[in-house]
This record gives sequence, structure tokens and C-alpha cells, in this order.
Amino acid sequence: MKRLSISKENTLGVITAGLFVLMSFSIPGFFSSNNLTNMMFQIPEFGLIALAMMVVIVTGGIDLSITYTAALSGVTIALMASSGYPMLAAILIGVLVGLSCGLINGVLISKIGVSPILVTLGTMVLFEGVILSITKGNSISGFSEGYSLIGNGYYMGIVPLSIIIFVLFAILTAILLSKTKWGRSVYMVGSNPIATLFSGVNNSRVLMRVYLYAALLATIASIIMTSRYNTAKVDLGSSYLLQSVAAAVLGGTEIQGGYGKVIGTVYAVVIFQMLSSGLNLMGVPRSIVTVMMGVILITVLVINFVKTKLDEKSQKNVPSNSVA
Repeated sequence: MKRLSISKENTLGVITAGLFVLMSFSIPGFFSSNNLTNMMFQIPEFGLIALAMMVVIVTGGIDLSITYTAALSGVTIALMASSGYPMLAAILIGVLVGLSCGLINGVLISKIGVSPILVTLGTMVLFEGVILSITKGNSISGFSEGYSLIGNGYYMGIVPLSIIIFVLFAILTAILLSKTKWGRSVYMVGSNPIATLFSGVNNSRVLMRVYLYAALLATIASIIMTSRYNTAKVDLGSSYLLQSVAAAVLGGTEIQGGYGKVIGTVYAVVIFQMLSSGLNLMGVPRSIVTVMMGVILITVLVINFVKTKLDEKSQKNVPSNSVA
């Protein structure tokens, strides 16, 4: 008899729905319009960085500089806007700065072959130093009202503009990974880079585009954050660094690469946001919430590791000769 198989993503979707119902009934104020609106405003910035991290992890890499890429592009936009440059020009320059950060990571990883964790650890420190030298540790503010609409405005007075931006980029990422030659190559590189190279795929080009795309997503997140908070500083979005790794892994992305889906990461982002909002409504200190996020990450990593080992063991125990 054929065994019913449920994907990681579908399982996570059921957990997300169940958690939402549970919190709505058990936590006063969770289902209020005010709390739901706050969650919708907070999900996009975290979600975009989590998607960026997911794309990188699928290749078997990691980007520890992702939040500082966002911070540097945000500071650039703020600096140009406060200096009197047109807002559109400031945004375009900010995007170019963000892409330049991704280019640096991409060149060092794909062309020179340095380990992603070492490269992005180094560029994380580099970008942080550049930001500190520009801002002297201070925040930069003073954006136009039009710019603030990106992070605080509504579409038709109901849906936050930022959540629409997030959904559009989530759909774009899903299409790029599942429907394009580049996307298929991303999974191939993560599964077996040597076999992929011998099959005619330009691994270097694939990785370069991965880090450029991750930088683009981080830059869009920085635009949403700076417009929402009306300020840019060195630690802009820094709390999302480890959370983005946790969301990607919880969403089913294999930490060693080769597998990961956008919908799983989106579910994980929503779960983290619901937990954060629910615990906040219960009066749990922020430090405890951070500890719990770390525990969740470690637990998921251990579960995935054990599951992988059990799968390998079960495959070894399968008889080599089968009945015809």
C-alpha cells in the first residue's frame, strides 16, 4: 500500500494555521486589528532578508553580511536624501551600493573560491566599519513624506504597501528558483557542485548571481525599514541576521544546500512573527524572546540532522536485490 507523504512545506503550513488559531483564542488582543496590522508591517523587512538568506543557503553557503548590506544601502539613501538629492536618485544609488556589496561577496566566493562564511564574516566587519566611519555611530533621519509611504502607507487604505512589495518579491523569487535555468542551477550547485560543473553549468556565474540577488533583496528590505522608521543607522535590521537563518532552516531549507522553497520560508517568517507578537502581548521580555528564537533554531537543526542520519541508515538497510 502506498504511504501518504506530506511535504515539509505543507506540514509547516498546517502548523502556521494551527498556531494562529491557538494564539487568537489564548492570547488577549492577538486577533485585534491593531496587532494584525503591526504584524503585517513587520513581516516584509524580516521576510525579505530571510528570502535572501534562503537563496544563499540553497547553494550551500551563508551570508553573514546580509543585514550590514541592508544597513549600508539604507545609510546611503538617508545620507543622499538629507543632502538634498532627489528621493528617486537616492534610492537608485542605495540600490547600487547594495548590489556592490553583493558583488564583493560574489567575486570573492565565486571567482576566488574563498569559503562563504569567511568572506561574509569579513565583509560584515568591513561594511560595519564603513557605516561607522560615515555616521560616526549616529543615526541619519529626515526623509520626505512620500518616501515614508513605502514603509507606512496602505493600498486602498487596507493593505500595507510593504506587504504587497514582500509578496511580489516572494513570487518573483519562487519563479526564478523553480521556473528558470538559473534557479535549477542554484539547486544543482547546492546538491553537488562538482557534478554540476562537469554537466556544463558555470558554477561561478550562478553563485555570482545568487549573492547579487541576495543583496538586492536586502536592499529592498532596507528601503522598507528606513522609510518605516524614518532613520538609518549601523544596526539597521541587525536582529534579523540569525533569525533569517532560523527562518530559512525552519522553512525546510537544507543547511548543507540543495533544497529549499520560498513558501516554506514564508511560513517560517509568519511563525516567528506570530511568536514574537504573541510573547510581546504576554509581557515576555525581549531578551527571553531572543533566547527562545535561538532554542528553536538549534532544535530544528538537531531534528534535521537526526532525520538525515535516519534516512541514510534506512537506505543502507534496503536490500540491494529486489524481487522482479
